[in-house]
Amino acid sequence: MFAYLMCAGAIAATVVCPLDVIKTRMQVGLPDAGHSGLRGSVIVTSLQNIIRTEGLKGLYRGLSPTLVALLPNWAVYFTVYGHLKDLLRSHAKSDAELSVGANMIAASGAGAATVIATNPLWVVKTRLQTQGMRPGVVPYKGIFSALRRIAQEEGIRGWYSGLLPSLAGISHAAIQFPAYEKIKSYLAKRDNTTISELSPGKVAIASSLSKVVASVITYPHEVIRSRLQEQGQIRNSETHYSGVVDCIKKVFRKEGLPGFYRGCATNLIRTTPSAIITFTSYEMIHRFLERVLPPDEKHPKAHPKPDGRIGNGRVRDDNDSNQRPSGNPSNKRTSLLPLRNIKQSETSSALRRGKGEGINIAMEFNLTECGSRSLYSKLKTGDM
Repeated sequence: MFAYLMCAGAIAATVVCPLDVIKTRMQVGLPDAGHSGLRGSVIVTSLQNIIRTEGLKGLYRGLSPTLVALLPNWAVYFTVYGHLKDLLRSHAKSDAELSVGANMIAASGAGAATVIATNPLWVVKTRLQTQGMRPGVVPYKGIFSALRRIAQEEGIRGWYSGLLPSLAGISHAAIQFPAYEKIKSYLAKRDNTTISELSPGKVAIASSLSKVVASVITYPHEVIRSRLQEQGQIRNSETHYSGVVDCIKKVFRKEGLPGFYRGCATNLIRTTPSAIITFTSYEMIHRFLERVLPPDEKHPKAHPKPDGRIGNGRVRDDNDSNQRPSGNPSNKRTSLLPLRNIKQSETSSALRRGKGEGINIAMEFNLTECGSRSLYSKLKTGDM
């Protein structure tokens, strides 16, 4: 499951990486491309500027830490989210679906765990993406070079630059996942079906709408996070932010409210297809595995086999027949084998010997269980 998610995530991250580079540079203060006279073509102009100054390689800055972060990111998130949902269901009074509040709690806990586990990689990604626009900065050579230099120059706390706005960003998942579940429920009710039977197209609609809603509401935290991650403790000291509050004040004072939404449109173009691919793939694979790997039956029936064993492997004995309820012998008698080949005197003699020697005449004739009990009772009472 996670291997497939990693492959899908890697493909999506590679395809949208140029947009991610543009978004990050806009967040940290890249001048508007609209000033070039190409109104409405910010993305195109930014792509042209990067290719002209840095080559195609510049479009894929920060891709390596993104790919490395895929495994811990999704593994931690989906694992923690699933366990928290199961925990909340175990404390619920009914089997109904979780409430919006319960889904938000599960998503928030999973988001916090993911942020703490992956923040150093996102710091590296941000700095790799923006170092091309900082001419006075010695560039990082790679992930490990960046992690080592950040630890040497800024201490371990440098790995967690922007952690507070990142933690505030868990509200994104806390909004997206409950919205995703509610949209799926609405689409299922409208189509008079179940959530598990929704078509891939409907799942894609639910994932895209929930992503857009969550992104628009929570986007300002991404601008603050990127600026704190990019500046570090030493680099770019002329625009140094002392903390989250100081960053918010300076952005608002200099750029106003639009400053908190720099690169938002580019971000939606980048993240919405990725969300569609990830969530739709997850849902379809989950359904497929449920079909091909059905749960084992909890109470398999015991079937007698030719070797005298029953389903679970134990040897069948005489008590097994006595443990099963039988019908009224008078109403459900099994036909007995004819005794015409046995003389009356031989039968009486056999009966007399049976009392002393414990001969079970029913077993000699290989009768069925009910017939055996019926015949044996008759022999004891002398009805035959």
